[in-house]
Parts: sequence; C-alpha cells; structure tokens
Amino acid sequence: MPDIELWGGVECTVNRTRDGYLDQCRLSGHHNRLSDLDRFADLGLKAIRYPVLWERVAPNGLATADWSWPDERLERLRELGIRPIVGLVHHGSGPRHTNLLDPAFATGLADFAAQVAQRYPWIEAWTPVNEPLTTARFSALYGHWYPHSADEGSFWLALLNQVDGVRLAMRAVRRVNPAAQLIQTDDLGRAYATTRLAEQAAFDNLRRWAGWDLLFGRVTRQHPLWERIAAFGLGDRMLAIADAPCPPDIVGVNHYLTSDRFLDHRLQRYPPSTHGGNGRLAYADTEAIRVLDPPPGGLGGVVREAWQRYRTPIAITEVHNGCTREEQLRWAAEAWDTACAAQAAGVDLRAVTAWSLLGSHGWDTLLTGSGSYEPGVFDVSSGTPRPTALAELWRGLPKRAARHPLAQEPGWWQRPDRLLYPPMPHPGAARRQDASPSTPPLLILGATGTLGQAIARACTIRHIPHVLSDRTRIDLTRPHGFGHSIEAIGPWAVVNAAGWADVDAAEAEEETCRRINAVGAVALAEACAERGIAYLGFSSDVVFGADDDRLHVESDAVQPLNAYGRSKAEMEAGCARLDNTLIARTGAFFSTAARFDFAHAVVDSLEAGRPFKATFDYLVSPSYVPQLAEAALDLLIDGATGVWHLTNGETLSWAEFARRIAHCAGFDTGLIEEIPGPLPDWRAPRPRGARLATERGAPLGGLDAAIRGFLRERAAAKTTQPRALRAAT
Repeated sequence: MPDIELWGGVECTVNRTRDGYLDQCRLSGHHNRLSDLDRFADLGLKAIRYPVLWERVAPNGLATADWSWPDERLERLRELGIRPIVGLVHHGSGPRHTNLLDPAFATGLADFAAQVAQRYPWIEAWTPVNEPLTTARFSALYGHWYPHSADEGSFWLALLNQVDGVRLAMRAVRRVNPAAQLIQTDDLGRAYATTRLAEQAAFDNLRRWAGWDLLFGRVTRQHPLWERIAAFGLGDRMLAIADAPCPPDIVGVNHYLTSDRFLDHRLQRYPPSTHGGNGRLAYADTEAIRVLDPPPGGLGGVVREAWQRYRTPIAITEVHNGCTREEQLRWAAEAWDTACAAQAAGVDLRAVTAWSLLGSHGWDTLLTGSGSYEPGVFDVSSGTPRPTALAELWRGLPKRAARHPLAQEPGWWQRPDRLLYPPMPHPGAARRQDASPSTPPLLILGATGTLGQAIARACTIRHIPHVLSDRTRIDLTRPHGFGHSIEAIGPWAVVNAAGWADVDAAEAEEETCRRINAVGAVALAEACAERGIAYLGFSSDVVFGADDDRLHVESDAVQPLNAYGRSKAEMEAGCARLDNTLIARTGAFFSTAARFDFAHAVVDSLEAGRPFKATFDYLVSPSYVPQLAEAALDLLIDGATGVWHLTNGETLSWAEFARRIAHCAGFDTGLIEEIPGPLPDWRAPRPRGARLATERGAPLGGLDAAIRGFLRERAAAKTTQPRALRAAT
C-alpha cells in the first residue's frame, strides 16, 4: 500500500442559529490571511479540506455569487502543490433562502456545485456536505442549529436532503470532471450501554451508518432502518436514492475522544447535564471513555468497523483534542500510529488529517453562543498564527522523526484518572497494557516558591513528568555546578521559577539580588543552551519605569527604576543572546498559595469587617498564578522563545484591583479606601504605570473570572493560617 498521506483542514463551519450565522473562517482570521496557505504548505500537507461554502460564496443566490475569495486561495493551493478537498456545506443549512428541511435544498446545492466545478474543473476531490448525519442530529433532532427542529421525522428528512444534496452535487461535478472523487465524512463512534438500554444502544449503533449506507445504496426494503424511516413518508425518497446511489470513493472517519458514548439508566450516578431519554426510558448519556474499564475501542475500533462494513478506502479526516498542549500531542501521535497499525493489518487507509489547523471557536457551546477558542496546529489568539508544538509533530510524523518527549507519555484517556464515574466492565475487551516510556522530566527550580509550586501542580494535573528542585540541588549562586546537575537529571526543559523576590530588600543588597536573578539565571540558561535544552525564566513589570500612560509591549525598551528591576533587565539581556530561552514577564501575582498576597490581604481584611487601604495612583497588570503556569507551560512545549507578557489583560490601580476583588467576593466596595503612593514602607521606587499589554499572544483570561477562580480556590482550601495584612505594594 502507498504511504499514509498527511492532510490538513481548517475549521470552516458556517452554521446558522436564530441569532444568525457563525463563520469560523472570520473568527480565526483566515478569511483575511492568504499567507496561512504558505504556513500550511510548510507542514508538508499533501491535501487540505478547504471551504468553498455555499453560504459564503452565494448568500443571496448564484446570480450575485462572489468568487474572489476562493479564486485567490484555490489558485495559491495549486501553486503550492496541495490538493484541495473542496467542501460546499460544513455544518450549515445553506443561504437564507433554504434550509435542511427545504425540498429545494438538494437541487440548490447541486446548482451551486455545478458552478464551482465549471469554475475549477481541475479539482479532483469533493466533500459536498460535511458530516450529514451529525448535522441532521444537531439541526433537526436536538434543535441546536437552524432550523431548530426537534423530532425524529425532521431528522430523517434533513439527513435525506443532505444525502440527496451529495448525490446531485457529485452528479453535477462529474459532468465536468468524470474522475472527481467523493470523500464523505461523518463523526463515527460507538454506543455502549447497561443491559436495560441495550436496545437503544443497538439503534444508535445502526443509525450511525445511515448516511454512508444511503450513499452506498444499501437502504432498501431489507435494511433494518427501512420501516422506521418509511414511517415518516420517506419510502419513495429512499428507493430513489437506492436506485441511483453515489458510493464514496473514500470514507472519511471523524473521531473524537467523546465520540464513543455510554448509556446508563442509573441517573443518580451522573450529573443532570448528562440526563436525557428516548420517550420511554430516561438515561444518562456520557463519554464511554469516562466509564468503561477497559476503555472502548476508540479510533482503532471504528476504523476497523468502517473497513469491514464497506471495504472502501478510508481516511481519518479529523484529528483534534480540545485539551492541554501535551494531550493534543499525545492524541495526534496516537491517531497516526493507529492509522499505521490499521494499514499494516490490511486496511486501505490513505491519510490522516491534522484538524484543525487554526483551532476552533465556540465548540464548547456547540456553536450556540459565545464560547472559548481552542488552539490547533497554529494558535491565532494574537491575530497572527503562531505554530504550536503540534506543527512540528505533524511535520515529522510521515518522516518518522523524533517526537516531543511529552508525546510519548500516555494520554488522559489511557490513564486511570480518566474514569469520572463508577467503572463498568467492557465485556470482550482486552485490558490495554500501557507502555511506560522513560520520558525525560521537566526540571523546575523553586520548590518553596509560589510559582514553582504552581507549575509543579499544573504538571501533576497534566501528567507531565517533572522534578521540583530546591537550592540544595541547584543553587543559583553557584553556577559552576549547573552542567553536572542538569546532566544528572536529564530534563527536556528547565523552568527557573526561583530567585530573589523581595523588591524592597534588593535596594540594600543589590549585588546579591543581581548574582541570583541575573548572573545565576543567565548561567543556567547558557548551560541549557549548550545541551540543547529549552529554558523558561520569569521577569517582571518593574523592568519598565516610564510614568506615562503607554501600554508596554514585549518589544518596548526597558528602563528599570530599582535594583530588582535592574537584575531582571540584565537577565533578559543575557538570555536574549541565546536561542533556547523563553522569558515570561508578569504583573502582580495573585494566588491562593501565596502567603503574603495582595488578594488574600484584601479578602482577609474585608471578612473581618475592616477597611482596606490601597493606592489609587500606581497601576498594575495582575497575573493569576494558576493561569500563568498553564500558559507558560504551553509556550514552553510549543518551543516559543523570547519575551512574552502573561497577564490577565487589564491594567488598573491597586485600589481598583481591591474593589474588583471585593465586588467578586460580595463585600461592600466602600470598604476600600484610596490613598496616594508611594507608601511609607516602600524602600524601592516603583513605576507608576507598570502597564503590560502583549503583541505576541492573548491575555490569560478575563480578570473577573480569574478573581472568581481565586475565591473558589481559597474557599476550597479552607486555610486557617493567619496572613499579614498589608497595604498595596
């Protein structure tokens, strides 16, 4: 068999709800960036799933179609040698004059397909409708998307209309290019259930094939779904499809870690958000990977099932995991390895698709409202695509290149902590014997510090092997032993979260502060560079000293006012000469782990009914430590270098920060008393306008949400140790 190809895909959904259309290409910025295609080509893609969507090109009808966008992009793909797999509808329902229940939907799509084919007769691969079964469920059975129907008859009608759309569109395309291929995608998982729900699971497992079965011409009077669909008056439609089928040339399997489902009648075991039913029985519907032990068949299982059912070439057309960066790496690597194993076992498996190249927006709300952005192979949160660690992984997979060390660890779906609910045995499944590779650890300096502990905690949660070191192992005042210590541990990267932290004490002991924060830190970074090891260090907003109203970005010149700031500025300059270093500049930390923390002091004072004094004329850009740790780890895994500003995206006075904390905690904001600075106990001068913004990435998250997270953590910790109450610093 030929080598497995690497394909790519941009999340290009244009779906409609009562609120209007949501266009992923505009949300990601891809609509305005032709240069993205060159970035994709650099990955080594052989083909790309690419949108020429009906709703985008001809929103008001074919007579006024605007072809300028696809003209430019398809020609560029042609120049780059990337084969486009053209999609015409992607989780959509067409322009406003039609919808999935419209009798004219299929013929309208066919008319559009004919014009696309006539304009681009050289295009060989087509997906006229992406995931017709899934789209029918979300639009006509669950009512999430337009036309918001929620009954079984509408579901089957929406599915048949899409299948007819595929058939008629391919007929129109093949009049222009008889060799055109149909690559038909759909989400494919398997349902598992308790004995009481075995019948429902059996139906779900039959229904999942309905779209492909229709296109292959298998839904005749003998098909087990015939009577159920015909009961809605759709028998003649099914006969017409069976008489003139349109078998896919390649079956495109989309599979996610949530695709396999488990149905359980014991509702008390699961949260209300999972509860549903079929009109006769109530049951919980949750991810099978969270319940079954051993785990379900997953991607490998559905690929084998699809091959056995159709004996038609298969491509894995979506591979994505909306999780932390290292888990994204693990899932992508496993998907590639699964494809290679399937091909070795005799499956005609043609390709694996890196999805989604630019990430996606709003899938955590199923595209029904404002949601979160998930980075993909590139992170577009800053407006400019930045390659993540996935880019290097995907580029190297077809070449069998060395993988990131963290890609070798088992993913969460392979570990015992995947089980969120009482485990159910999975009959007939062999228990997986997970490999235990010897993965190099992440070395973290700063075992006693807030930041070092936060990074170690994040590593534990994210299953990143790590070593948390104190000064007995690596002492920043003794740089001559760095090389030996690093080699003894053998890390893939070093995080320096240690150092001198007392801004005021540094004024009297500047040389000691400099020896730790600058000389020692640079020597450690150099020792890492000599061994090809990535290095992450931390700097501060006090490297800036201007008292103007400007927001400081990463490329701005520094001008520290105090000894601590000078030590950090010297460290930054020394590390800038190295190509392996990442420096995270932060604003004022706040965290439940910090004993002498401004946010703690505010809440402690207000809980006791005492007013809290804070300066109104000194500005700060707060950084919530747990989010800071997560973001810094992601950048380190991605191989990012240089200086990055990591804050919660707002600049405000210390007094306003205190009021925001009081408001989120439900206290009287009138208890916050504004005072002018500097405060009497400040020995070190502070910049009045320590305002951090970023030109390289995105904020850590909204400040109010971070404050609420801090308050929840504080409440959960139930800390009883007294904390010093201090005015703003």
